[in-house]
Amino acid sequence: MSFWEKLVHFVSQSAGNVLSGVVEAVRTLFEGDPETRRQVAFSVSLIALSAKMAKADGFVTMEEVAAFHEIFEIPEEERVNVARLYNLARQDIAGYDAYARKLKGLCSDGEEGCPLLEEVIDGLFHIAKADGSVHEKELDFLAHVAEIFGISEARFQTICARHMDMGDRDPYGVLGVSRSDDFKTIRSRYRALVAENHPDRLIARGVPKEFHAAANDRMARINAAYEAIERELKAA
Repeated sequence: MSFWEKLVHFVSQSAGNVLSGVVEAVRTLFEGDPETRRQVAFSVSLIALSAKMAKADGFVTMEEVAAFHEIFEIPEEERVNVARLYNLARQDIAGYDAYARKLKGLCSDGEEGCPLLEEVIDGLFHIAKADGSVHEKELDFLAHVAEIFGISEARFQTICARHMDMGDRDPYGVLGVSRSDDFKTIRSRYRALVAENHPDRLIARGVPKEFHAAANDRMARINAAYEAIERELKAA
């Protein structure tokens, strides 16, 4: 039995709401294996909060479902189990803020500004924008989840800039730098982001390999932003 099957079975058999079942399942099934627990917690967080975000603008589009499968490469034989977990979370009476608070504990072990939780927000943005734009209610949802996760406003704005047209802060916002920064500072920030998004660093943070497609997309945006700034400054 795969861990997805075990997880869904545990949650389905649990008394009380789905959220309590999910949290207890992750803690119980992967006790003594913190690395796997973090990877599973990340996966569950993305699935459950995606389901809750679907309620933010009132409906789930086919594009959002497709985006989920694009950024989270789930084996074909496990898609039924993932869909069951998604539907359980979507139908649960617990609000998304309760989910965010509980799942934060699973992913971060209590620390603020956890990089793994930033990855969850990044993944949710991918799904939210799949139908062509991030709707106002979805953005409010994402901002509130980020706040619960302990992600600073500045970091959240940097994530926003990777996924939305942020006007004159883009592409500088993508790198989290200012137009007033010198090129040496910008290049240093760019190199730090490249190192931060290396596959080995992602694995160390607990990001499952199934999510690395989203990391590749983020790296492409970071590279494009740096190249745009470099061209702009050379032309000046």
